[in-house]
Amino acid sequence: MTLNDFAKYLDEILVPEKFNSDISLNGLQVQNSDIFAPIHKVAFAVDACYETVNRAVEQNADVLIVHHGFFWGKPISLTGSHYKTINLMMQNNLALYASHIPLDANKDVGNNYGLARRIGLEESSLEEFGQWRGMNIGVKGSFEQPISLEVIQSRLFNENEKPLSVLPFGKNLIKTVGIISGGAAEEVSDAIEENLDLYITGEVSHQIYHECLENKINFIAGGHYNTETVGVSLLKKLVEEETNLETVFIDVPTGL
Repeated sequence: MTLNDFAKYLDEILVPEKFNSDISLNGLQVQNSDIFAPIHKVAFAVDACYETVNRAVEQNADVLIVHHGFFWGKPISLTGSHYKTINLMMQNNLALYASHIPLDANKDVGNNYGLARRIGLEESSLEEFGQWRGMNIGVKGSFEQPISLEVIQSRLFNENEKPLSVLPFGKNLIKTVGIISGGAAEEVSDAIEENLDLYITGEVSHQIYHECLENKINFIAGGHYNTETVGVSLLKKLVEEETNLETVFIDVPTGL
């Protein structure tokens, strides 16, 4: 498979053209020296940064796939650490593919649907939930039987992980949940409007504390990084199943 073929393959899965309001540059952000030459190994990470690029190079990857790419709606100069990172990619013929909102929203390999399945929401109950810039990005659903906040946390995190913050201001037993990964604390208002029992996102902000308390809703901030390892991991698994490419996940947690 060539880089050109692989980028088209990813575009078919993630459909970036559906998310034109996304301020990031979804798709192939940096090509290699010959997009029609075969590739053999693909690295996956949450963030495009010097550390993930350097580790992808150390792993002899041909392509790095990330959730957070380099470009966010405005030109960026090739100076300082950005130059250093791009130069490392060029010197080692490493390509970069980024998928922001398309990977959040995807129903098969996306962050939000992945989190919904991880905590055990009923598949038949899953529906689109929450908007950003006119794009549906999250998911909501329900459990077959109500469960406690503690059980949900145990399903959401590995043994060595813990949430950034939990606001246990709602029902003791939870039936309905809304999920938007990453930095979507203020979208708890959508969960309140839909009378959901719990809202899960990545980050927490000071101003939503009283909003949650006064509206008696539970809130889990699982960490921006931790809630967005889900999509790249699911995409990695799909690539392994559907192609003959070697894959590797590069874990660079921020603790945030």
